[in-house]
Amino acid sequence: MSVINEEREIAITVPKDKSEVVASFSPSDFAAPTGREEEWRFTPMRRVRGLLGALETIDGADVIVEGGDGVVTLPNSAEVTGSAGALIPVDLASALAWQGAGSVIAVDVPAKTDLAEPVTVTITGATSSYQRVRITVGADASATVVINHQGSGSHSENIEVEIGDRSTLKLVVIQDWNRDAVHLGRIHTRVGRDATLTQVVATFGGDVVRLVSTVDYDGPGGSAELLGAFFADAGQHLEHRLFVDHNAPHCRSNVVYKGALQGEHAHSVWIGDVLIRAKAVGTDTYEINRNLVLTDGARADSVPNLEIETGEVTGAGHASATGRFDDEQLFYLQARGIPADEARRLVVRGFFTEVLDQIPNEAIRTRLWAAVDDEIGAVGSGVAS
Repeated sequence: MSVINEEREIAITVPKDKSEVVASFSPSDFAAPTGREEEWRFTPMRRVRGLLGALETIDGADVIVEGGDGVVTLPNSAEVTGSAGALIPVDLASALAWQGAGSVIAVDVPAKTDLAEPVTVTITGATSSYQRVRITVGADASATVVINHQGSGSHSENIEVEIGDRSTLKLVVIQDWNRDAVHLGRIHTRVGRDATLTQVVATFGGDVVRLVSTVDYDGPGGSAELLGAFFADAGQHLEHRLFVDHNAPHCRSNVVYKGALQGEHAHSVWIGDVLIRAKAVGTDTYEINRNLVLTDGARADSVPNLEIETGEVTGAGHASATGRFDDEQLFYLQARGIPADEARRLVVRGFFTEVLDQIPNEAIRTRLWAAVDDEIGAVGSGVAS
């Protein structure tokens, strides 16, 4: 069992640091990516090209919101930008989605409010669309928000999140697309003073999914837990890019992403960037990506990056590992009377437990475990789900 490594003879342009990245609401400020840029070099450009130009249909998705009295739909306009911590596009796809979205799905949790039930936003694609979701959690509040993607088509999306001081948000973003869907997305969160973010990203469907998650801080004491699980089948490209900008002192971040791959040309990409700025003394950060290769012909690219501008940190580290299915574990379980299929399921489920068990809603957690079981059932069968 092996992992396919491909040689690409292209010139890559790399910014000296993250402060050089272009950020703008105007698509005209971005050149169309060619695939030679560092941030696009792993992406199959031919398969996402349709989302790098203006879409003819921008409303080819149905949106249903459940469980939130504070959810409203606003016309998209320059005025609906939030505070200085709001999302600013950093690539062409995000800028096009910002400009092209017909409306804003606004989830507003008032200060000192504890929402007992999660707010669920379900986006069901049909043709093509731009989406913009804005989540605002007031000071001393807590909430759980689930954003669920399903259906077909090509979709570009911005999710912007602001968490007030001393507040807590659990954000679950699920990509359960049909096998032919293409999804480019950006998730940006500003974490307030002494506030806590737990973000879980689960990606199991789609032809190409590329998500860029960014986090920064609005004061000291903020904490961000970024968790992810993905399962790539034959021909699928699942790409997750993260950037945690430690721009305030005494803040914490922890990134854990786990992925499994099976089938010919299954491809996953994980890029984890952490920047600790000079003023961010007392930072405590760690990031890890682990990939489990279940069959021949799959490829996992994993690149952790850590940039530190101060020596006064509590802790900073990163790790990455990619390996094949452990036959010794399988043999150990089979030697104790567990059938091979069940042993394989136990090993893969154990691999994902650290992430999926963090999902707060039992119904969603059960559904994602069922998706994992469906994927495991295809291992070795020659069938991709």
